[in-house]
Amino acid sequence: MEISIGFSPCPNDTFIFDALVNKKIDTEGLDFVARLEDVETLNQWALAGRLPVSKISYAVLPLLLDHYQLLDSGGALGKGVGPLLIARQSYSLADVPNFSVAVPGKNTSAHMLFSLAFPQAEHKQFMIFSGIEDAVLSGTADCGVIIHENRFTYMQKGLVKLLDLGEFWEQKTGCPIPLGGIVASKELDPALRKKIDGLIKKSLEYSFAHYPELSDFVKDHAREMDPSVMRQHIDLYVNQYSLSLGEDGRKAVDTFLQVYTDMNSRQPVPAGHSSA
Repeated sequence: MEISIGFSPCPNDTFIFDALVNKKIDTEGLDFVARLEDVETLNQWALAGRLPVSKISYAVLPLLLDHYQLLDSGGALGKGVGPLLIARQSYSLADVPNFSVAVPGKNTSAHMLFSLAFPQAEHKQFMIFSGIEDAVLSGTADCGVIIHENRFTYMQKGLVKLLDLGEFWEQKTGCPIPLGGIVASKELDPALRKKIDGLIKKSLEYSFAHYPELSDFVKDHAREMDPSVMRQHIDLYVNQYSLSLGEDGRKAVDTFLQVYTDMNSRQPVPAGHSSA
């Protein structure tokens, strides 16, 4: 049986799914076809029900619960892993709502966390995450919300951190930050969803057993990233919550969903989109 699975080309995702899609483990009769896209594209595809299994931002999860089930394994959740608000120079945080801010997609967790910290900010430019540093450097945007490997490169480019949005979340809620999760379509048989969940966990266990070795699959999709940055990326975003959400992880997701509900009860949500 062939199953399409969507995830990003970032090292944390390719590290998790390498053994699954490349059959380094026994996939128990299933053939997984990888569809690698940026997370905002995957969010839009999930809203359209395009893939049976996919990585998504937690900020879009509330819009998917009727059609997808959140799986226990394969996600990105933890402490000290949140997006950063950066700029060319230091500014007062009180001025941020007046600035133009580059954000990695309307339906991303980064956007929700930024909106939680700056609910009055309206001058947002949505773009792919890999273009945000350049947008700030060129002056196209005054500030930017960066994720993934840009957390490790912004200082080398002379940019400065205004706020760690993950720390803001942790201080406000006391919970780890839910960034991205794996969902499976409810059209799949429940036993098949459970089987896929278990295989994702086995895939990650395989990668952990061979770490710090980086497979060709990880390196080939890492945008010419330095191996040390790839490992920083994996170390930051892949952890025990990626193997299993556990009680703390499920509590964090429930808190995230409640914050989403509270935020959107104060502001109308355009059809098909999260304003978070």
